Amino acid sequence: MDADRPLNDVFFPDSGVVSVLAVYGDGGTIEMATIGREGCTGVQAVFGVTRSSARFLVQIPGSAAKMSRATFTRAMESMPSFRSLMYAYVQAFLEQVMVSGACNGTHTLKQRLARWLLMMRDRTDDDELPVTQNLLAEMLGVQRPTITNAARDLEREGLIHRGRQQVTILRRQGLTKASCECYQLIRARVASHLPKTYR
Repeated sequence: MDADRPLNDVFFPDSGVVSVLAVYGDGGTIEMATIGREGCTGVQAVFGVTRSSARFLVQIPGSAAKMSRATFTRAMESMPSFRSLMYAYVQAFLEQVMVSGACNGTHTLKQRLARWLLMMRDRTDDDELPVTQNLLAEMLGVQRPTITNAARDLEREGLIHRGRQQVTILRRQGLTKASCECYQLIRARVASHLPKTYR
């Protein structure tokens, strides 16, 4: 879904991963956050917003529960437990956006790529990630040759294996060491607000 579209529905992924993208005037994009089974799209609906301010892209296909914005709003108003859970998710989501923004401006592409792959692994519980070099470049806001070089470095270290349309994590612990501290920081902050996020 593109930015500035009516926010008619909210989706709660059961599996798969959705990316929240910032879109620039020249058509370029960069990922601000990812959404998995811990949350939902259209987080602005918590505040009564009726139009989306970001682009959503399904990175890894999966299933999701769908709720109309009107039903979502009624649930927020009438169900205190649902409202509390959504407020906790908003906090976790905002902290992910803030850390990701700082990470994009501070850490190397290799570190950021390792972080991104680990975050996908956390949400899919699978070491085989169906992602392409083009998708990785788009998510991290760089050109494809640049992402290829970073991925090649991780592969040479025996941390990942690159296939035609997938990346396989070979050594998760090693990839965690190759990542910047932002991976552990985001994971800890999400877990503190939503303790059942990680299996």
